[in-house]
Amino acid sequence: MPESQPKIRRLAEGTVNRIAAGEVVERPASAVKELVENALDADAHRIAVATTRGGADLILVEDDGEGMGADDLRLAVERHATSKLPHARGEDDLTAIATLGFRGEALPSIGAVARLSIASRTRDGSAHEIRVQGGALDGPAPAGFLGSGQSGTRVDVRDLFYATPARLKFLKSVRSEDIATTDILKRLAMARPDVAFSLSLDGRTTLDLAPQADDAQGRLNRLSAIMGREFAENAQAVHVARETLRMSGYAGLPTYNRANAQMQFLFVNGRPVRDKLLMGAVRGAYADFLARDRHPAWALFLECDPAFVDVNVHPAKTEVRFRDAGLVRGLIVSSLKAALAEAGHRAATTVAGAALSAFRPQQTPYYAQPPQHYPSSALADAARAYHAPLFPQGAGPSLPAPAPIDPQTDNPPANDLPLGLARAQLHETYIVAQTADGVVIVDQHAAHERLVYERMKRALENGGIARQALLIPEVVELDPAEVERVAARSGELAELGLVIEAFGPDAILVREIPAMLGKADTRALIRDLADDIAETGHVLSLKERMEEIAGTLACHTSVRAGRRLNAEEMNALLREMEATPHSGQCNHGRPTYVELKLADIERLFGRR
Repeated sequence: MPESQPKIRRLAEGTVNRIAAGEVVERPASAVKELVENALDADAHRIAVATTRGGADLILVEDDGEGMGADDLRLAVERHATSKLPHARGEDDLTAIATLGFRGEALPSIGAVARLSIASRTRDGSAHEIRVQGGALDGPAPAGFLGSGQSGTRVDVRDLFYATPARLKFLKSVRSEDIATTDILKRLAMARPDVAFSLSLDGRTTLDLAPQADDAQGRLNRLSAIMGREFAENAQAVHVARETLRMSGYAGLPTYNRANAQMQFLFVNGRPVRDKLLMGAVRGAYADFLARDRHPAWALFLECDPAFVDVNVHPAKTEVRFRDAGLVRGLIVSSLKAALAEAGHRAATTVAGAALSAFRPQQTPYYAQPPQHYPSSALADAARAYHAPLFPQGAGPSLPAPAPIDPQTDNPPANDLPLGLARAQLHETYIVAQTADGVVIVDQHAAHERLVYERMKRALENGGIARQALLIPEVVELDPAEVERVAARSGELAELGLVIEAFGPDAILVREIPAMLGKADTRALIRDLADDIAETGHVLSLKERMEEIAGTLACHTSVRAGRRLNAEEMNALLREMEATPHSGQCNHGRPTYVELKLADIERLFGRR
């Protein structure tokens, strides 16, 4: 009998390229990303991008980099051909990648599904052009390019996905594609402030970024141009090093928060990335400053040895893996907390802006509402143990009346008291203070709530977290994989006051819980922990729940709105605010005070 034909066959080269293009060139913005990364790797100092109809009709990327000769052009459009991967001792080294690109897939993938032409001039003056249409190669041939003699490359991509018409059906609207392209270019521009970038959409220039100095101020200037001037005004510098890692960038003040996470940018060795672990670390660092539905603004830049990070995770190269993820997470949390602590009592300038604009009709600004939890009397008693007396004892009408303040003798010394001297209490809720150059209005309850909360945190850090043994240990059923993950973190959980152990392959036994949690839903807590560990590798929910309880206790043991304070009490509050980190916002991210400069007030009354 004749031998049967094999069922397995090799795919045609064109088919292979079109399949690869589906991973690398998901949409026009993906092609822009790959082409701009190539320009940066070619040592470009100026990059211009233009698209029409969302990039489906045309993508044009032009740079002034080192350019390519005829032989390099020919290889550049072949699959898995690259100049960027280090080669030593006869092997390609995937552990020492110092460029944005390295896979050698972008240009052949684009050429497989579009009409691609590349013209390039090298620094010796020779210029060549090559064309690829649906995978068919034409050239290279000599070309007239960049008549000024400037070296560089121009990549022209037309009719994207014409060779795979089915992909065209999945493209979003022109506006959506333009937004995606703009986002890609902004992220790359943040990473390289020393490079000039421009973007034209359908003939209209929408982005024009001049080169900046390659230093901290140049980076802040570039971030300001992209994220907005208000971000630069309300950002705190981040700079910390540990072992071979260095973290730098800027973190927005908690009172400068957003309704979504679109103002959050992370870069690893100059590469824009999205990483759940690191995003979770940032969430943990801001956990006790913001409500859960508010998001901080930040841009962080991590520099490390290329061998410490694996960028060969996905063709899009937006995901990375670290050799020691815990070290990176700890660096992010510590650097952000240090930066926020350094900000002291500072609040966002946008708070004052909102207050001034409130004199004109507009919608009420939104602030997240605090969670409505009420502690038991035992928990309240525990909170009071942490609450060192700031004000004299007494309540209600028996409090002393506000002491008179003599404006002739009690003027605040210039620059000595950032929050000034108390002048009055309004509606038994707000303290009005005079500074050297303006007026400060303080929400007495919100401010004292933050002060009490910070005291409680220090007490927990110094004395550890008290545990409460369960009379009958509680068994919580979980998936075996979840049991393994949670049990592996038992030591870390014990430090937080939660003593657990594996109870067979599909359950966790809870023996002790943090005393602060009171009558907690233990099952829900363990399940939340399992979800956190699966998502981020860390036990955030217990820490957040502890902080939430501490915040609630602080809220209900702080001086309340409606309590009359005398001058001594009001000034004591102002002085402690000045000395306490994070006192510019309450535990829910709302501002504790508004500062109005005298010049702004004068403008309101037409005096300037």
